Amino acid sequence: MSNRNSILAAVIAVAAAAPMLRAQGGTDVWIVSMKMSGPAVSFGEPRNVTDRKGYDNQPSFTLKGDAVMYTATDEKGKTDTWRFSLPEGKPVHVTMYPMNLYSPTQTPDGKTFSAIGVEPDSTQRLWRIPLDGQGAPSKINDNLKVGYHVWTGDHSLVVYVLPPNGSPRGTPSTLQVIDDHNGKTEIVATNVGRALVKIPNRDAVSFQQIVKDSLPWIVDLDLKTKGVRRLVQAPKGADYHVWAPNGSLLTAVGSGIYRYTDEGWAPIANFEKFGVKNISRIAVSPKGNWFAFVAEDKATP
Repeated sequence: MSNRNSILAAVIAVAAAAPMLRAQGGTDVWIVSMKMSGPAVSFGEPRNVTDRKGYDNQPSFTLKGDAVMYTATDEKGKTDTWRFSLPEGKPVHVTMYPMNLYSPTQTPDGKTFSAIGVEPDSTQRLWRIPLDGQGAPSKINDNLKVGYHVWTGDHSLVVYVLPPNGSPRGTPSTLQVIDDHNGKTEIVATNVGRALVKIPNRDAVSFQQIVKDSLPWIVDLDLKTKGVRRLVQAPKGADYHVWAPNGSLLTAVGSGIYRYTDEGWAPIANFEKFGVKNISRIAVSPKGNWFAFVAEDKATP
């Protein structure tokens, strides 16, 4: 591996290796109603649900689309799963385990949710947790250092995997398909970004492929053939993307939301007047009637 590629791999690995470091930045989770008309998408007026100083991030919708689960860090640095119901629910504390939890995602059976657990000794694994946060959690995989994940079936996931502890400097992160039923794993890509998204109405997921001297590409992975195909380059500053149920590809930069069209990335909403800035993570509800996003805390007057 060249020195340049080694640096690229190291930067990508560090970005995902320590979600607890990113938790130091102040962010809020917002929610906004969403409408689809043909391929078009429009939004209502956004609401800052968490609206506090500190880290509120990584929103994901429940399978019914009636609530949002997210990650929150308290004033002592403890990170847990929280949730709020739609349309007007207030944040509710879900988990209180010794380990820190990130990226809560309801599992396909609807009975549990999965999350990245960082234990007191810094071990980072993927866990299955009772939906109400009560009872003992169990590890989904005890071997992989998972940074991000998306469910693709009852027992199958696509995961962003960090190099094992002690790996040579510059060892790239990998994208792997895993089966939580038989433990089988398969590497399908390297040097990937943080966004992992299931593509609606297809047996496929999309992710960002990091490319040197270029903007990252949004790439799709066919889960049957394991084939990878470049779709479109992400706009500058866009680390995340999502697919609406109508097939629209959406991303965010600054205070704006963008949709990919035949002419390229087109702005479809700007929430600057509501105090929104530097949108990062985004999520769409299963029915496409809600849109969640993460933005920086409002500046103190």
